Amino acid sequence: MLTVAEIMTREPYTLGPDDTLASARKLMAEHHIRHVPVLSAEGTLIGVVTQRDILAASDSRVVNRQGEAGEENYVALSAIMTTPVQTVDENASLRGTAMHLQKNKLGCLPVLRKGKLVGIITDSDFIAIAINLMEQIEQGEPDELDFEDEDFS
Repeated sequence: MLTVAEIMTREPYTLGPDDTLASARKLMAEHHIRHVPVLSAEGTLIGVVTQRDILAASDSRVVNRQGEAGEENYVALSAIMTTPVQTVDENASLRGTAMHLQKNKLGCLPVLRKGKLVGIITDSDFIAIAINLMEQIEQGEPDELDFEDEDFS
Protein backbone atom coordinates (compact mmCIF):
# COMPACT_ATOMS: atom_id res chain seq x y z
CA MET A 1 0.00 0.00 0.00
CA LEU A 2 1.31 3.42 -0.96
CA THR A 3 1.19 5.91 1.90
CA VAL A 4 0.96 9.66 2.22
CA ALA A 5 4.54 9.80 3.54
CA GLU A 6 5.81 8.61 0.14
CA ILE A 7 4.61 11.66 -1.81
CA MET A 8 3.96 14.43 0.73
CA THR A 9 6.01 17.59 0.80
CA ARG A 10 8.15 17.34 3.91
CA GLU A 11 8.79 20.33 6.17
CA PRO A 12 6.27 22.66 4.55
CA TYR A 13 6.54 26.41 4.88
CA THR A 14 4.53 27.59 7.87
CA LEU A 15 3.40 30.84 9.45
CA GLY A 16 2.00 31.84 12.83
CA PRO A 17 -1.45 33.20 13.71
CA ASP A 18 -0.05 36.71 14.22
CA ASP A 19 1.64 36.78 10.82
CA THR A 20 -0.16 38.95 8.32
CA LEU A 21 -2.17 38.54 5.17
CA ALA A 22 0.65 40.34 3.35
CA SER A 23 3.29 37.94 4.68
CA ALA A 24 1.22 34.93 3.59
CA ARG A 25 0.71 36.41 0.13
CA LYS A 26 4.47 37.04 -0.17
CA LEU A 27 5.43 33.53 1.02
CA MET A 28 3.01 31.92 -1.43
CA ALA A 29 4.28 34.01 -4.34
CA GLU A 30 7.96 33.44 -3.56
CA HIS A 31 7.64 29.66 -3.23
CA HIS A 32 4.83 29.03 -5.72
CA ILE A 33 2.58 27.40 -3.12
CA ARG A 34 -1.14 27.68 -2.42
CA HIS A 35 -1.45 26.32 1.14
CA VAL A 36 0.31 27.33 4.35
CA PRO A 37 -0.17 25.57 7.69
CA VAL A 38 -0.49 27.94 10.64
CA LEU A 39 1.35 26.88 13.81
CA SER A 40 1.03 28.16 17.37
CA ALA A 41 4.10 29.42 19.22
CA GLU A 42 4.41 25.89 20.65
CA GLY A 43 4.45 24.36 17.16
CA THR A 44 0.91 22.97 17.25
CA LEU A 45 -1.09 23.03 14.02
CA ILE A 46 -3.98 25.47 14.56
CA GLY A 47 -5.08 26.42 11.06
CA VAL A 48 -4.41 26.54 7.34
CA VAL A 49 -4.37 29.56 5.07
CA THR A 50 -4.95 28.98 1.37
CA GLN A 51 -4.54 31.17 -1.66
CA ARG A 52 -8.33 31.20 -1.86
CA ASP A 53 -8.54 32.53 1.73
CA ILE A 54 -6.12 35.33 0.82
CA LEU A 55 -8.09 36.29 -2.28
CA ALA A 56 -11.40 36.20 -0.39
CA ALA A 57 -10.00 38.34 2.45
CA SER A 58 -8.52 40.82 -0.01
CA ASP A 59 -11.89 41.18 -1.73
CA SER A 60 -13.88 41.40 1.50
CA ARG A 61 -14.34 43.87 4.28
CA VAL A 62 -11.43 42.31 6.18
CA VAL A 63 -9.23 44.57 4.05
CA ASN A 64 -10.97 47.86 3.42
CA ARG A 65 -10.34 48.65 -0.25
CA GLN A 66 -10.87 52.36 0.34
CA GLY A 67 -8.30 52.47 3.11
CA GLU A 68 -4.56 52.73 2.77
CA ALA A 69 -2.78 50.25 0.53
CA GLY A 70 -0.84 48.84 3.49
CA GLU A 71 -3.90 47.70 5.44
CA GLU A 72 -3.38 44.03 4.63
CA ASN A 73 -0.09 44.31 6.54
CA TYR A 74 -2.18 44.46 9.71
CA VAL A 75 -4.65 41.64 9.10
CA ALA A 76 -3.59 38.67 11.23
CA LEU A 77 -3.87 35.20 9.73
CA SER A 78 -5.89 34.16 12.78
CA ALA A 79 -8.72 36.27 11.31
CA ILE A 80 -8.82 34.42 7.99
CA MET A 81 -7.34 30.94 8.52
CA THR A 82 -9.42 27.79 8.25
CA THR A 83 -9.89 26.14 11.61
CA PRO A 84 -10.36 23.45 12.79
CA VAL A 85 -8.01 21.78 10.34
CA GLN A 86 -8.66 18.44 8.68
CA THR A 87 -5.44 16.42 8.74
CA VAL A 88 -4.09 13.04 7.69
CA ASP A 89 -1.59 10.69 9.31
CA GLU A 90 1.60 10.03 7.36
CA ASN A 91 0.79 6.30 7.24
CA ALA A 92 -2.65 6.77 5.66
CA SER A 93 -3.25 5.23 2.25
CA LEU A 94 -2.95 7.41 -0.83
CA ARG A 95 -6.24 6.12 -2.22
CA GLY A 96 -8.17 6.92 0.95
CA THR A 97 -6.55 10.34 1.19
CA ALA A 98 -7.36 11.16 -2.43
CA MET A 99 -10.98 10.13 -1.87
CA HIS A 100 -11.16 12.31 1.27
CA LEU A 101 -9.79 15.34 -0.61
CA GLN A 102 -12.28 14.83 -3.43
CA LYS A 103 -15.30 14.12 -1.21
CA ASN A 104 -14.66 17.17 0.98
CA LYS A 105 -13.49 19.44 -1.88
CA LEU A 106 -10.18 20.13 -0.14
CA GLY A 107 -7.01 21.34 -1.81
CA CYS A 108 -4.66 20.04 0.87
CA LEU A 109 -4.28 18.09 4.06
CA PRO A 110 -1.54 18.79 6.58
CA VAL A 111 0.26 15.53 7.44
CA LEU A 112 0.85 14.59 11.06
CA ARG A 113 3.06 12.14 12.93
CA LYS A 114 2.05 11.69 16.56
CA GLY A 115 0.16 14.99 16.43
CA LYS A 116 3.06 17.01 14.99
CA LEU A 117 3.17 18.53 11.50
CA VAL A 118 5.62 16.65 9.27
CA GLY A 119 4.34 17.49 5.81
CA ILE A 120 1.51 18.52 3.53
CA ILE A 121 -0.21 16.69 0.69
CA THR A 122 -2.09 18.60 -1.99
CA ASP A 123 -4.35 18.00 -4.93
CA SER A 124 -1.36 18.86 -7.13
CA ASP A 125 0.51 15.86 -5.70
CA PHE A 126 -2.29 13.59 -6.92
CA ILE A 127 -2.34 15.23 -10.34
CA ALA A 128 1.39 14.48 -10.64
CA ILE A 129 0.67 10.82 -9.83
CA ALA A 130 -2.12 10.72 -12.42
CA ILE A 131 0.17 12.20 -15.09
CA ASN A 132 2.87 9.66 -14.26
CA LEU A 133 0.39 6.77 -14.46
CA MET A 134 -1.00 8.00 -17.79
CA GLU A 135 2.53 8.20 -19.20
CA GLN A 136 3.24 4.65 -18.05
CA ILE A 137 0.01 3.39 -19.62
CA GLU A 138 0.72 5.20 -22.88
CA GLN A 139 4.23 3.76 -23.05
CA GLY A 140 2.95 0.24 -22.44
CA GLU A 141 0.14 0.25 -25.02
CA PRO A 142 0.54 0.33 -28.78
CA ASP A 143 -1.18 3.19 -30.54
CA GLU A 144 -4.68 1.98 -31.32
CA LEU A 145 -5.45 4.80 -33.70
CA ASP A 146 -3.15 6.67 -36.03
CA PHE A 147 -4.50 10.20 -36.56
CA GLU A 148 -1.67 11.51 -38.75
CA ASP A 149 -3.51 11.02 -42.07
CA GLU A 150 -6.98 11.92 -40.78
CA ASP A 151 -8.71 15.18 -41.64
CA PHE A 152 -10.84 16.36 -38.71
CA SER A 153 -11.92 19.69 -40.13
